[in-house]
Amino acid sequence: MSKIRKLAGETALYGLGTILPRMLSFLLVPFYTYVFRPEEYGVVVKLHAIVGFMNIIYMFGMETAFFRFATKPGADSKRIFDLAQSSVLYISVPLSILFIVFASPIASALGVDGHPEFIIWLTLVMLLDAAVAIPFARLRLEKKALQFATAKIINVLLLLALTYYFLKIKYDPAVGIGYVFLSTLVANAFYILFFAKTLLSWRPVYDRQISPQMLQYAYPVMLSGAAGMTNEMFSRLTLDWWLPENFYPNLSNKAAVGIFGACYKYSVLMSLGIQAFRFAAEPFFFSNAANRNSPALFARVNHFFIITCCFFLLSVCINLDMLKYFIAPDYWQGLYIVPILLLAYLCLGAYYNFSVWFKVTDKTYYGTWITVGGAIVTIGANYSLIPLLGFEGSAWAALICYFSMAVACYATGQKFYPIPYSVIQSLGYIMVTLLLVYTVNLIEFPNQYLATGFHALVLLLFVGMVYLLEKKKPHTAKPQF
Repeated sequence: MSKIRKLAGETALYGLGTILPRMLSFLLVPFYTYVFRPEEYGVVVKLHAIVGFMNIIYMFGMETAFFRFATKPGADSKRIFDLAQSSVLYISVPLSILFIVFASPIASALGVDGHPEFIIWLTLVMLLDAAVAIPFARLRLEKKALQFATAKIINVLLLLALTYYFLKIKYDPAVGIGYVFLSTLVANAFYILFFAKTLLSWRPVYDRQISPQMLQYAYPVMLSGAAGMTNEMFSRLTLDWWLPENFYPNLSNKAAVGIFGACYKYSVLMSLGIQAFRFAAEPFFFSNAANRNSPALFARVNHFFIITCCFFLLSVCINLDMLKYFIAPDYWQGLYIVPILLLAYLCLGAYYNFSVWFKVTDKTYYGTWITVGGAIVTIGANYSLIPLLGFEGSAWAALICYFSMAVACYATGQKFYPIPYSVIQSLGYIMVTLLLVYTVNLIEFPNQYLATGFHALVLLLFVGMVYLLEKKKPHTAKPQF
């Protein structure tokens, strides 16, 4: 139990560096939605989706490869760092030069004709992110969670200040949505100063033996990441293509993308908790993989992770009556998809936990196949459901995809690296949570004070129920499913 508590503490610290900054950046959503019309914000959503794809290629799975090779017995972590950093920059720098040279035609192709500077700014953002990805991974490996959190928090505070300055003080309609990209670029430049000592100590290097091994290990991770990004971002790229014209009265397809993107932000409250957990858990899983009790330990980690996700889901879904004011009223018509998206991210979190088996056994190609399968499901589900349900179809597509991935990863993992997950108990918590969400949202209150008080009571009862059920409960050593 002490190891789980240690992991929880590290997750909390990484949460300061991921959840808190993203929670603060969630405050940017009102700026964007109250300043930009849904069709304008739709362009931002689409460009950010493309950046998400390119970030995967820029980093080439080297973060995970760095963890794996730096934790091997007798490994020289400094040399592994130099090798990983070199690989990332060998890929990202030439790509960035290419995008900057052809910024004008790329801008025309992406619907921002006349604004090549948008492409240049976004390219520099991707290059900066790639340059500091391995230094951030090194902080995680060395368990310097406080430094990690400090860097992330300073960055987001800068981003908030810059966004307020550009959108409220120095706003120029000619730049418009470009301020979103410019603010990010300036704020991310801070990372170069933060990691100046680390970056200056780096030396370009290539090892004929280790470098090919790292690339071979990272390549499936990169493909898996690209497929995973398809699962997350594909709907934002194709919604305006596959959505029938006039599907929504008085709403263009680009505006529908903007509304979907704004409402998708509420799932950040779940996805970033998962991200914080991943930052702490990935080194934790590798460090404990050789322990003979690790399967039981990993099972308990997943069980408490699911419970925490259920609490997040319940907290957000029963309080949307207040949380809706974070976006402009023009975007409210999409709020009903939020519970679907949160449940989808819960399934994604379960998948990340189940995926430990192929990472610690060096069978990362299984992760590639599972995620590619998820991408195929995503494409097919969006193609089938968007014409029928609009952006609700994209939300259901995300849930179908992540659920299928979690099931596939669990089933294959039990064959190669059996872990006694408490599947039935976890499903029970999920069903109870969904039932509470459905029931609470049926109740109408005469005023907001009564509603908020009742919602707080429901959350306290949920926590009490978990405490009573989990207190001194024995955990079996055999899979329950």
